Amino acid sequence: MENSRGNNGNGHQQMMSLVINGESHTQANLGEVIAHYLASLQPCKQRFLGYPTNEEFNYSELAPLLHIHLNNAGDPFQGSSFTLNSTCFEVSVLDWFANLWHIQKHEYWGYVTSGGTEGNLHGLLLGREQFPDGILYASEDSHYSVFKIARMCRIQCIKVKTLISGEIDCNHLKALLLANKHNPAIINLNIGTTMKGGIDDIDVVIKTLEQSGFSRDRFYIHCDAALFGIMLPFLKAAGPKITFKKPIGSITISGHKFLGCPIPCGVLITRLNYINALSRDIGYIASRDVTITGSRSGHAPIFLWYNLQKKGLMGIKNEVENCISNARYLKDKLGDGGIGAMVNEFSNTVVFEKPHDDEFVSRWSLACNGNIAHVVVMQHVTIQMLDSFVEEFINSRSMWLQHGTIKPLCIAYEVGALNCTCPLHKAKDNPTPALQLVKQIV
Repeated sequence: MENSRGNNGNGHQQMMSLVINGESHTQANLGEVIAHYLASLQPCKQRFLGYPTNEEFNYSELAPLLHIHLNNAGDPFQGSSFTLNSTCFEVSVLDWFANLWHIQKHEYWGYVTSGGTEGNLHGLLLGREQFPDGILYASEDSHYSVFKIARMCRIQCIKVKTLISGEIDCNHLKALLLANKHNPAIINLNIGTTMKGGIDDIDVVIKTLEQSGFSRDRFYIHCDAALFGIMLPFLKAAGPKITFKKPIGSITISGHKFLGCPIPCGVLITRLNYINALSRDIGYIASRDVTITGSRSGHAPIFLWYNLQKKGLMGIKNEVENCISNARYLKDKLGDGGIGAMVNEFSNTVVFEKPHDDEFVSRWSLACNGNIAHVVVMQHVTIQMLDSFVEEFINSRSMWLQHGTIKPLCIAYEVGALNCTCPLHKAKDNPTPALQLVKQIV
């Protein structure tokens, strides 16, 4: 019986082992495992082009904080009985974004989220609480989380068509609003669409609502500004303005995208008078339950605060301008190589024909959708990286096409005929350059 118990125990221990890539490890070689993993990430980082996360940061000064569990449960403006928290840093970060988007301290509420999806969930849930019979309108280029949230919250959701740029088609929006004029409108606007970096024009959308008979007490606007919510305010050119001086209800950004953070996080800012619908007093934590999650990272607000302090306004401005400039550089390099491409005004997202080889796509961590792929030019993306990518893309593309069995993909539907270099559209010999900013062709 004792042997049987011993065998069962050993078997149980084997089943409970922490296996990575088919291998088990002992306590003695844990450091070796992590070192090997870190080394394996470096080649990926050197070719990480397809997703909007800034990999250029250094938080080594914050390393001692990893020895403490920090938890910001509850309302950051009330604090909680969980005293190991960083709400003082969190409120400082929230005040910074409130100033950026022009809302007074006594008029706003917000919190540091786990990322853009949680920010979208909170913002759209606020809209649903304001208008229980409201209809959610979201463009077909919206982030997939928006449609997931509609299902989760059981909100009727109608997809709106988009322009070539990825921007919401306000003519189609108007037709939909008029067809459903008896229901309040909850509008999800994209301040930078996921695939094309298209920016919905808040002013035109508000005008469309008004023209469709929706007074300001019959609509709620949530802005998904995951990447561009920080970038746009720092651009010299007179681009779209994100501000609470306009009748919008909430804005969310992802902190790990433009700012850069080792853990996913985000910021949500809304109007103070909206949150009572979600607020409940919780004796256990001596605070208000008004956030989506209960426990919240106390480290993320410190990372964001440290980042904003280190960069400063001029540092952020310089990084924004550099990313935009390098995106234009990539678009031109692709064009010189005969590859159809597009970049929106005020955007660092370059869209082009999807490479034929899945291994090439994986090697450069490209994001793809249908016939198109994109590169998001972030701070860690250097000119040398872009040159290497384009050179490899052109060489690989020539091999894919050399036998004539594979032809360049037509991406006219996705990016416009002037930005497509498939045989059909290339043969038309347009008098204008094949590659232009989308603003010139929409």
